[in-house]
Amino acid sequence: MNRPNWHAHATVRAASLAGCTALVLALTGTGAQAHSPSHGPSHHRDPARQTLAPNDGWASYGTGTTGGAAADAEHVYTVTDWAGFKAALADGGDAPKIIKVKGTIDAVSEGCEAFAVPGYDFDAYLEKYAPRTWGLEQDLSAEPDDSPEGLRRASAARQDTAIKADIPANTTIIGVGRNAGIKGASLQIKGVDNVIVRNLTLESPIDCFPQWDPTDGDKGNWNSEYDTAVVHGSTHVWLDHNTFTDGEHPDSEAPTHFGMLYQQHDGELDIVKGANHVTASWNVFTEHDKTILIGNSDSESTAAGDRGKLKATFHHNLFSNLVERAPRVRFGQVDVYNNHFVADAGYSYSFGIGKESQLVAEHNAFTLPEGISPAKILKRWNDSPLTAANNRVNGERVDLIAVHNAEIPAEALRSGAGWTPTLRTAVHPAWAVPALVKHFAGAGRIR
Repeated sequence: MNRPNWHAHATVRAASLAGCTALVLALTGTGAQAHSPSHGPSHHRDPARQTLAPNDGWASYGTGTTGGAAADAEHVYTVTDWAGFKAALADGGDAPKIIKVKGTIDAVSEGCEAFAVPGYDFDAYLEKYAPRTWGLEQDLSAEPDDSPEGLRRASAARQDTAIKADIPANTTIIGVGRNAGIKGASLQIKGVDNVIVRNLTLESPIDCFPQWDPTDGDKGNWNSEYDTAVVHGSTHVWLDHNTFTDGEHPDSEAPTHFGMLYQQHDGELDIVKGANHVTASWNVFTEHDKTILIGNSDSESTAAGDRGKLKATFHHNLFSNLVERAPRVRFGQVDVYNNHFVADAGYSYSFGIGKESQLVAEHNAFTLPEGISPAKILKRWNDSPLTAANNRVNGERVDLIAVHNAEIPAEALRSGAGWTPTLRTAVHPAWAVPALVKHFAGAGRIR
């Protein structure tokens, strides 16, 4: 069988993309509006009062997503530090509020040392639990409070309290200008309705005190906490024009202990525990391993709360230099269209097909380096059918399911997700997506 050369026309394609930017802008309207049709019918010039447009993904379903657009003057805040940000979140309960972030807020400005309890010593931890002496069969859960593990637990609890920020209902959080961000924090959108997060560079929090689990796998493993943002049992959430990044702490610079990567990151965005009606548009997800998890367990107890929920839309996002989970899906009806996926040598997969997932992936563009096959784009965790149509890999139209099944027949996938997305605004041809996303996705790009 003659296999197509996925990389043969790279030079021609690059030139073509460079020349098609004007055509892309013509497809999307005027340059001032091209970055996001999601701004919809809102007549406010202030982006902080913009609401999600009708039919713009699952977050527009039913009551739609307005965040804090209706906030009165007393509930509009401009914050410049972590304490001010948390105070604004806590003020006014569920009354509509707008929180404008100016500059970069650092939730860990004093460093990890500020969270360590007296007596905690990482070198002592490594010495006590080294596999050569501790072994790989006994976990650490029974270790007393005054042990290295007990002191690690206490230190971790202090960080947990400090860096998590609970986002109330009816809230818009938006960066001011082009250089606004939050670093080292975990945004907890938990058990609420109607939240908007926009125009922020969100640098992934590092777990200052990862736990060693000798029983995790054949060699043991380091496990970390803290997602950059987690949508936990919440509804009507719109994440738009943000940049999710590992920033100053990429995994590539992490050390190795006990022969395993000292992993200090969890997810960039997790949608779990019966969360529903989420739209993620015009974001950049970059430099991360376990990027987006939709549904966090196959267990029947979890499934009971997830079935019929976990409905999310991802459009016009850039997924760049990631390892996996872009996204990994369980249960939900997830619509992924008009995104650009740019892989590097560390790439594992993009779409994880999990238990009872109903993924629709259409009109996306993929840029893969030499030696990485399009068969890797899909990863089967469970036998769940999906729809994958009109996608392009390195400029060529590719049937992602067919190429996956041809190269990985032992993990064959079935076509047909069983539903057809209707909550879409402009759908652009896949060839236009790389230039479109390059120019208009990410923080600092709202006009």
